[in-house]
Amino acid sequence: MARVAVVGAGAIGGVVASLLQSAGRHELVLCMRRPLKELVVETPAIGLRSDMQHEIRPEMRIEATILTQPEEAQPVDWVVVATKAYDAAGAALWLEWLCGGGAPVAVLQNGVEHRERFASYVAPERIVPVIVDCPAERRPADDAGVERIIQRGTMSLKVPEGTHSRGFVELFSGTAADAATVPDWTTVAWRKLCHNAAGVLPALLLQPAGVLRGEAVGDVALDLVRECVAVGRAMGATLSDAVPEEVLAAYRRSAPDSVNSLHADRLAGRPMEIDARNGVIVRMGKKHGIPTPANSMAVALLQAMTAR
Repeated sequence: MARVAVVGAGAIGGVVASLLQSAGRHELVLCMRRPLKELVVETPAIGLRSDMQHEIRPEMRIEATILTQPEEAQPVDWVVVATKAYDAAGAALWLEWLCGGGAPVAVLQNGVEHRERFASYVAPERIVPVIVDCPAERRPADDAGVERIIQRGTMSLKVPEGTHSRGFVELFSGTAADAATVPDWTTVAWRKLCHNAAGVLPALLLQPAGVLRGEAVGDVALDLVRECVAVGRAMGATLSDAVPEEVLAAYRRSAPDSVNSLHADRLAGRPMEIDARNGVIVRMGKKHGIPTPANSMAVALLQAMTAR
């Protein structure tokens, strides 16, 4: 049994909590900015009832200690950071209290700079960078105060081989998560970034994923991903020429009404992870002398559209 603190209970943090709860052997602590009445995670559909025309989504009500102030926290065995990439400083406020016993910190965020974001807060050997792949959306609270997370597919968690990585994977043993160590984490991280890079288009257009099924928008998505592939290769990732077409095909297979986190944040007027998703491609492209016009334009447009 492990005592696990999840910092940030958005879509990803909520799914992580539901998986850890399903293991039946962990004590959960949710670290949040505001009180939570009830959190329900609807896990992937398992089929159709004979008398109904919609999918059955098994529900899990999260049972955890809810904390809203860092000083309320006690040392735990593991910390899972599931906040947005731009909020490393906010997440770090919890670490002083949660990591008093030397707990490892698993960073589940977008982008490829997990260690860099937390290097000033946690000893490098205790940081476990995690690439997360899980289509999930958080819904506003209903009239009863219940907040729901809709998990649309399996959660994939990939960590580099290292001192604490096996322990992180074992937290999810016996659950529906696809958790594993990988020998080439850099390639996995940049492969995921290729997918995220194209996700800027729904956020710019304020349309769900189905917008990428159009030919013209699809061509722009291919340009965004081609630039990411070029920069990723310069950073040591092994990415084939087929990646752009594979990414676009994946978007076109996904639910046309799905909304990625960048799009959801823009709709809600929240800060966005534009730097972690597309800005890093531009920054690293400049470092290696690789042109990134499509990503540069996407970043500039989204920043201008949301400037206050």
